[in-house]
Amino acid sequence: MRAAPPIIVTIARFGVWRGFVAGLCAVAAAVLTAWVLLRLELATPLVPALLAGALAGGLSMLLSRRQPVQLGWDGQTWSLDGLSHTLQPAIDAGAWMLLRLRPLGPRAPTVWLPVQRHGLEAAWHALRAAVYSPRPMIDAPSPAAPND
Repeated sequence: MRAAPPIIVTIARFGVWRGFVAGLCAVAAAVLTAWVLLRLELATPLVPALLAGALAGGLSMLLSRRQPVQLGWDGQTWSLDGLSHTLQPAIDAGAWMLLRLRPLGPRAPTVWLPVQRHGLEAAWHALRAAVYSPRPMIDAPSPAAPND
């Protein structure tokens, strides 16, 4: 199997990820509010729980904005905004992926990058092919080298 050709994409849309995070925050806030109100027997929990959920969901949408990033595959290594990384797909939902990028440099943090098909339609197949293509072997013996 051959390695995928080089590709560079600018990832600027994060709507699926932001919606998921907002929904998760909204549900967590609503459940926590309802639990506290039921436990303390203060009020009927429905309206305060819905308000807490809406507030948490809206706040998470405001706080989860991301700047566009440039993801590239040169046939040997992955790069994120020009820095070399190793890439592993963590979740693949077909039209959406969560990628884990580990920098090759020392003491740099791991980056979790949500990538969605929307906004990358023309490059989506090539990007998925690069994500799942075999990695070239480093320091592999040349097939033409004699066996001594």
